[in-house]
Amino acid sequence: MSTSVSAGPLRTVPVTGDLWKDLERLFGERGACGGCWCMVWRLSHKEYEAGKGAPNKRRLKGLVDSGAMPGILGYIGGQPIAWCAVAPREDYGFLSRSRVLAPVDDEPVWSISCLFVDKSYRRQGVSTGMICAAVDFAASRCAAIVEAYPVDKPHERSADAFVWTGVAAAYRKAGFHEVMRRSETRPILRYFCEPRDQAGSHA
Repeated sequence: MSTSVSAGPLRTVPVTGDLWKDLERLFGERGACGGCWCMVWRLSHKEYEAGKGAPNKRRLKGLVDSGAMPGILGYIGGQPIAWCAVAPREDYGFLSRSRVLAPVDDEPVWSISCLFVDKSYRRQGVSTGMICAAVDFAASRCAAIVEAYPVDKPHERSADAFVWTGVAAAYRKAGFHEVMRRSETRPILRYFCEPRDQAGSHA
């Protein structure tokens, strides 16, 4: 999938084993942030803390190598510059333990859990482009609803490290709508996908 952002044409692809080196390059030695390697919502707190760094990296690589395609990579000019994690909600154990982000209803949903954009490409529309790509990927896997849990502080500037689920404005630009808010700053947003046939085309 390709789209245009202010930094240039953004190409997005689901991550597969042959793209691991690109994801590794994007995340760097710190695993995007503090040795996370996009594991914070997939593990218990104890497992996550014990695994910061190399163990979490091995877990993510294992997911990628298994063919699970746990997210989307974004490229500009051949350079990996962004990541968006998306998977069925049940893959993220944290969500089953969260009071604020508890299920809205019994509908099966896919969840966007993380957005990471290289600092040189932030605030250029990349996040919204990545969100749109994640929705398209989830829909191709027969998702009817894609959920997001952004930070919503419209009158406050937060450090990038604390808004790794994305900001509400970027999701709204991508067509998401708020369906629940149990916290002043953490709404639950949803995108309702168009039905598709088994070949992946719009019905």
